[in-house]
Amino acid sequence: MSDLAPAASPSVVAAASARRGESRWRVVARTAFPFLVVALAWEVTAHLGIFPRKLFPPLEDVAAALVRLTADGVLPHHVLDTLLRLLAGFALAAVAGVAIGFAMGRSRRAEDVFLPLVSIGAPIPGLAYAPLFLLWFGLGNTTAVLLVTFVSAFPVVFNTWTGVKAVKDIWVRSAQAMGADNRRLLHHVILPGALPYVLTGLRLGLAQAWRILVGVEMLAAVPWGLGWMIFGAREFLNTDVMLAGVAVIGAIGLALEKLVFQRLEQYTVVPWGMMS
Repeated sequence: MSDLAPAASPSVVAAASARRGESRWRVVARTAFPFLVVALAWEVTAHLGIFPRKLFPPLEDVAAALVRLTADGVLPHHVLDTLLRLLAGFALAAVAGVAIGFAMGRSRRAEDVFLPLVSIGAPIPGLAYAPLFLLWFGLGNTTAVLLVTFVSAFPVVFNTWTGVKAVKDIWVRSAQAMGADNRRLLHHVILPGALPYVLTGLRLGLAQAWRILVGVEMLAAVPWGLGWMIFGAREFLNTDVMLAGVAVIGAIGLALEKLVFQRLEQYTVVPWGMMS
């Protein structure tokens, strides 16, 4: 059930801390501290020689691989192809998931139709669907995009449906008593009330999209992509390249959080008082 609860992003927490009197540098230091601890532990383990350097490279080797791949133009090509697949698949999942979730929340008939299907399909691991999609749509980008759409839509549907259901009846009745029609009710009451849950669903859906995309890029035999790069590096024991790809995936996820979800929260649910 924790997946269905609206959660404040780290940026919102940081802003709240700053309002409580903490300096910006202190907030940054507290945020960076866990990463520094992990980096230090990694470096100590790598230099102790517990594992072969080829299998457990120090961070300087990973950074060197990252710079080399970027300078050669290989990494930007992989990143661009993966981002295009991710954004195409996740955009379709977001539109379909929010629409179905709102329909389930507002219509008992839609809920009776979709809820059993979503409840059965959501727990199945995304890669379990991959062989079917490969048989139906063949190899290539189409399979990757459609599989990302299908798998990442489930958390969006669940959280949107929960958010619409969580809107208080007194808000709806008050708006109706003041003459609000269905359109105004949707725009001014239901959407603001459900938006924290919708944003949580989109975050979870994006995480699902990343997980399935990295795996399916190898299975679908696409020529470029971060997943293809990571799996290809494994064949030659290029652990530094694998870790560089993982680091890029994490950096892109952080950038999407900061540039998309944080801004949505700052301009919507935070000013509306739906999230502190």
